[in-house]
Amino acid sequence: MAEPTPANLQTLLVTVSGEDRPGVTSALFDAIADVGAEVRDLEQVVVRGQLTLALLLAPGGETGAQRLREVVTAVGAELGMKVKVKDGTGDSSRRRTGRAAVVVLGSPLLASAVAAVTARIASHGANIDRIRRLARYPVTTLELDVSGADVDRLRRELALESSVHGVDISVAAGGLARRGRRLVVMDVDSTLIQDEVIELLARHAGREAEVAAVTSAAMRGELDFAESLRRRVAVLEGLPVSVIDEVRSAVRFTPGARTLVRTLKRLGFTVGVVSGGFIEVVGDLARELGIDHAHANTLEVRDGKLTGRLVGDVVDRAGKAEALRRFAAQAGLPLSRTVAVGDGANDLDMLETAGLGVAFNAKPVVREQADTAVNVPYLDAVLYLLGISREEIEEADEADGTPTPAPPIPAG
Repeated sequence: MAEPTPANLQTLLVTVSGEDRPGVTSALFDAIADVGAEVRDLEQVVVRGQLTLALLLAPGGETGAQRLREVVTAVGAELGMKVKVKDGTGDSSRRRTGRAAVVVLGSPLLASAVAAVTARIASHGANIDRIRRLARYPVTTLELDVSGADVDRLRRELALESSVHGVDISVAAGGLARRGRRLVVMDVDSTLIQDEVIELLARHAGREAEVAAVTSAAMRGELDFAESLRRRVAVLEGLPVSVIDEVRSAVRFTPGARTLVRTLKRLGFTVGVVSGGFIEVVGDLARELGIDHAHANTLEVRDGKLTGRLVGDVVDRAGKAEALRRFAAQAGLPLSRTVAVGDGANDLDMLETAGLGVAFNAKPVVREQADTAVNVPYLDAVLYLLGISREEIEEADEADGTPTPAPPIPAG
């Protein structure tokens, strides 16, 4: 008799479900080991203490199928689990190309949003092969492993659902493209930190409102960034250089910033910051967090006072993108393996240049043009877009004794 091919191979799909407890999987496999079955596929998931285990088994011998059915049914009864057995042939569907990772973040994540996302994927002609939860807090995050997708087109289609349902959705190439070392480059003001450094400096000059108005116009793309920066820096003329230290001590990191950088460094990633702000502050921030690269403007100082001018070229939109390219070259990474995170119009070139551009609590013009957006106030949510789970982050923190922040208390 000819050996069965994968297409006509007799198989049994066994589904086991019930209350999870230690030893269920091992007991099941111990029971079927003597039957001589071959394991062709296996999936297991536990949600709120409820186990679902699916096994695709090829029974051994002509009578193996019946014997295998009897064994799994009996052991299921002994364990108090529900067992379903379905006959069939073949061990898998045809291999599908176009792998994509779809990450959905919501706070809360409503069933209606998940329904809309999954329906859109289906209408795209793609298939959801696996779903796993990446985080329960501070935002609920699901990762969908999708095949048969056109990544760019699916990204555009799911952007509509993101807008309608108020959730953040990232679509990125899956498979090997999702693995391995990367470069992550971030903007600083209102991204890595909660503040705008130029406004903190302007406060010391008593002209904070004037500078804030110019900053807002520049971030909306209404003013040329280089010219707007020169106008704002001009108001700092005469301030003692000591104000830089005072401003540095007042800067507040964005929630999750330390966790993001710490986790990326554990993974062997290269991390950089680029800023239209000032290296006198940005450099200290980078050193504190262990960031590899920092690029920003330099304030001119004479006789211990700020002159109201800059030294060298202004770090503008083009300068940020060029810094990302330089950091990638130094790390030996292609641009496809880079991630950029920013919030303003002067980040657009950098976001477009990167393999994945993330708009973080960004202006509308930036959200519209970036690959994906994160609209929750936690910078470490960027980790979920890379497929890193909250449990993995906390396990790593626990292993090296890093204190884990308490979960946020829900409003109301």
